[in-house]
Amino acid sequence: MKFKPVLTLIFISFLLSGMIISCSSSSDDVAVIETPSNLVFEANIVGRDTSNPYGDGSGTVIFNFLANNANFFKIDLGNGDVAESTGNSITYTYIGSGESTFTINISAYNGDKFISSNITITVQIGNDSGLNLIWSDEFNYTGSPESTKWNYNIGRGDNGWGNGEAQYYTSRLENVKVEDGYLTITAKKENYEGAEYTSTRLLTQGKFDFTYGKVEVRAKLPIGAGTWPAIWMLGSSINTVGWPTCGEIDIMEHVGNNQGTVQSAMHTPSSYGGTVNHGSQYLDDVSSEFHVYAVEWTSEKMIFSVDDVVHYTYNPTTKNSDTWPYDADQFIILNVAMGGGFGGAIDPNFISSTMVIDYVRVYQ
Repeated sequence: MKFKPVLTLIFISFLLSGMIISCSSSSDDVAVIETPSNLVFEANIVGRDTSNPYGDGSGTVIFNFLANNANFFKIDLGNGDVAESTGNSITYTYIGSGESTFTINISAYNGDKFISSNITITVQIGNDSGLNLIWSDEFNYTGSPESTKWNYNIGRGDNGWGNGEAQYYTSRLENVKVEDGYLTITAKKENYEGAEYTSTRLLTQGKFDFTYGKVEVRAKLPIGAGTWPAIWMLGSSINTVGWPTCGEIDIMEHVGNNQGTVQSAMHTPSSYGGTVNHGSQYLDDVSSEFHVYAVEWTSEKMIFSVDDVVHYTYNPTTKNSDTWPYDADQFIILNVAMGGGFGGAIDPNFISSTMVIDYVRVYQ
């Protein structure tokens, strides 16, 4: 604002004393950060009813929360884990066994101002078969897959990972990321490091392996000729004894050139590559709907299913190192390949497609 002087005796006297008075004003607005209020927090234990007051044994809880003037929530889950969200809900699965009680604390933030609340819940962990959840990733975070749980295979591998595949595996967010409660693995058509396609291969090797148990993966599959998504396992001894001596368990494979048919297979020294040990079932919505792909692994047999519908059981009469290298640890792999001996010809108009995974759970 420009100052307009007023000539008065007082003003003249200030000038005579060598003091110049000026004045100005500022109308800068200062943003007021309001403290969040009216925090509402509830926990819905999955499967809870009058017969199962602590849930269905999955250990899964859906937390819903809401507050005025809040743009960020931090949830201490009462077991050492902390989740963060800019939304109003998270799903979390507790690991352990039996009835477990947790006190969950939530804070609603607006800048550095926050309010907190807490609730106490009791959750049944362990399913009807007596198995307990020992490891999982529910993907209730944002960014890259958790480095404490997942490693990557990077590159093209020997002879396209042994199958003549066309993709280059990366750890870039363009190919793999976690957001909105889901893991996404995206195969893309692009020139990268000498390859015409990129994708991601995640594995728990060096982070987690196990012997015997049940694996469940809830997933929605990519679509397009040449796509080859897989949920599978390899023996942890692969770096010492090699493949197929280490044993391979293919929980789910699907190829876009045979849309809808999901297959499970076993690769052992007695039958590998084009193995005779496999089974499949057809679902017409594998790329539009989620399904639970599972294997139950005991010392006697492997049972493969989709949504609890069994399509293959591997139970060789003679169990030795040739037919049953499955009495030692295995690790989990998730990937989307392109082309190769099993994926087949790639649609020249293919641009990109994604495998979406809701969770990975291991029970014993």
